[in-house]
Amino acid sequence: MGADLTGRPVPWAVMRVLEVFTVFLRLGLSSFGGPVAHLGFFRAEFVQRRAWLSDAEYAELVAVANFLPGPSSSQVGLAVGLRRAGWAGAGAAWLGFTLPSALIMALLGTALLAGAADGAGWVQGVKLAAVAVVAQAVTGMWGVLVMDRVRAGLALGAAAALLVLPAWWPGAGGWGTLGVLGLCALIGWRTLTAPVTEGQALRVSVSRRAGAALLSLCAALAVIFAALSGLGGGWALLWATFRAGALVFGGGHVVLPLLEPAFVPNLLPHGAFVAGYGAANAMPGPLFTFASYLGAASAPPLGLGAGVGAALGTLGIFLPGALLMLGALPFWSALSGRAGARAALAGVNAGVVGLLLAALYTPVFTGAVRGPADVAAALVAYAALTAGRVPAWVVVPVSAALGLVLA
Repeated sequence: MGADLTGRPVPWAVMRVLEVFTVFLRLGLSSFGGPVAHLGFFRAEFVQRRAWLSDAEYAELVAVANFLPGPSSSQVGLAVGLRRAGWAGAGAAWLGFTLPSALIMALLGTALLAGAADGAGWVQGVKLAAVAVVAQAVTGMWGVLVMDRVRAGLALGAAAALLVLPAWWPGAGGWGTLGVLGLCALIGWRTLTAPVTEGQALRVSVSRRAGAALLSLCAALAVIFAALSGLGGGWALLWATFRAGALVFGGGHVVLPLLEPAFVPNLLPHGAFVAGYGAANAMPGPLFTFASYLGAASAPPLGLGAGVGAALGTLGIFLPGALLMLGALPFWSALSGRAGARAALAGVNAGVVGLLLAALYTPVFTGAVRGPADVAAALVAYAALTAGRVPAWVVVPVSAALGLVLA
């Protein structure tokens, strides 16, 4: 046992939870670069430095997270916290890693409410940086997830469908996206082949009964939030963010088109939505804290306070991924060995690239570019990200500063 400030002994279990929170808080303050970079930081910290897991165990946790929808780095963090300090450790890991960027994004959303961003040149700079960031995400994901003609067809077909769907079915919203991704999964299951790897039996303190309960809870919450979303207010916000968090395959950038139909234009203008996304790319920690900004910025139309809106947005976006990750861990060995499941996932991933490609046009490009000078600025930012290998957390604030100076 250790001791607190009064000299009283502190149980080892509490000390482990505090240790997990402290380590993840430091990572939440310093982990820039998106989920791939986060996973690299995690491996250096938990495999190499602290030896909390072996390389094989860590690789399995990453595989589970990549197989499921949700924020992969946050999901791996949950599992690491669970391994180290039980259920309280999982919560401490999520809180430490998420809190810094969530607070900053919530404050940005509150500043938007106060009018601090109205007409500001820095907002236009951030919006143009967002064009470059999304374009980089599309090209990077295409190279990894679109490897043959079938997947290219799925990606381009999904993009085309999602661009014209609002005109064909104005009330589709997120349901249209779900339908397109479901069709991609069906086509992938029937036509694609994907390598099958036998998952190792991970040592986790989650029984199959508890895992099944968590998965059932995720499904039940989806039904409840969907049914109550018609009441508006916090229920509508919870459903919009929960639905997006449950559908994100392929990386955090995909949350952008999944959230856009719920917030634009009824709750937020295009410009404010895209500017918030650009700002999220300059934050350390998970990109999903974009929902903290959206919850704060859209709170008044929903009849909420900015703090309540930020809290509900954050909870809604992260909750499904957490429940799915913790619930799937006891079943991973059987799930990962199914060829059909992996083929369907390959189809979904190709469709996700198309989803992001459609979002690159609207709302990102249409919400940011006003003329040739803006196109040039976005191209310069894209060149910096790709050819110059300048990280997004540098490109975004530089673009904001240039927008402020040149406004």
